[in-house]
Amino acid sequence: MSDTVLSNVDKDGNATVVLNRPDVHNAFDEEMVAALTRTLKTLEADSRVRAVVLMGHGKSFSAGADINRMRRTAGFTREHNLKDALEGAEMFYTLYTLKKPTIARVHGAARGGGVGLVAACDIAIASRDATFRLSEVRLGIVPAVISPYVVAAIGSRKAHRYFLSGEEFDAAEAYRIGLIHDLVEEEELNATIGRVLAELYSGGPQAIVAAKQLIGRVVASPIDRAMMENTAQYIADVRANPEAREGLTAFLEKRRPAWLALAPAGEAAPGPARGKRRARHRPAAGPARKRGT
Repeated sequence: MSDTVLSNVDKDGNATVVLNRPDVHNAFDEEMVAALTRTLKTLEADSRVRAVVLMGHGKSFSAGADINRMRRTAGFTREHNLKDALEGAEMFYTLYTLKKPTIARVHGAARGGGVGLVAACDIAIASRDATFRLSEVRLGIVPAVISPYVVAAIGSRKAHRYFLSGEEFDAAEAYRIGLIHDLVEEEELNATIGRVLAELYSGGPQAIVAAKQLIGRVVASPIDRAMMENTAQYIADVRANPEAREGLTAFLEKRRPAWLALAPAGEAAPGPARGKRRARHRPAAGPARKRGT
């Protein structure tokens, strides 16, 4: 059992995952890496969960890899270093490929692997006082396992600057380069995330997963005839599933689709003549129920 990662699923299906090593700014050691990976996989398999919000407890989002852990790796054999790196890589990959929408709730400092967690989430919302740094080169190492996610978020040109310089940048710069989607006052983080959850819950759950997977399929591929045929096959397959038929029928009949008609109070449930109600997000501020640990 581990208290380094806490999680809770509320009655509306919002899962909050809390990095819980505030005394070291939520830096992750071997125990936290394993706990976060297990927790994410548990939440992915939980049919109640509609979205996952990742946050840090205390003053910071995450300082990345624990310095004591990095100090130990200096004495590892290559085989031991590879095993350690693969465990970290699995954590980021699990977050990135999770079959639920993921939102990073960022405040305070995000460093190294903490920036990787932000980039691996589908959506990132930060407080205006948040700061970011890819500081690996200043320790004589490189941001290897997080590089696919960070480069996908900010592009290779911006990565050249921040991977090589290791300099700190603020939330406004993170927003400008595409690492985060929104920056708000810290006291507005929960309400902003609630509004984003409401928008997410307006979509078909299966369609959201399919849209997420579609991005990965097309992002690095050339726009050629094979791409044209693959995307046509993809939408043909999606259109054939019951959720798509329900969504299109509901639209034509000017009614809410089943996934909204059955939504609990407080979730987004827009009808043809109704506005959207905000989904509620109440992140765990203290000890939350442990799952997957």
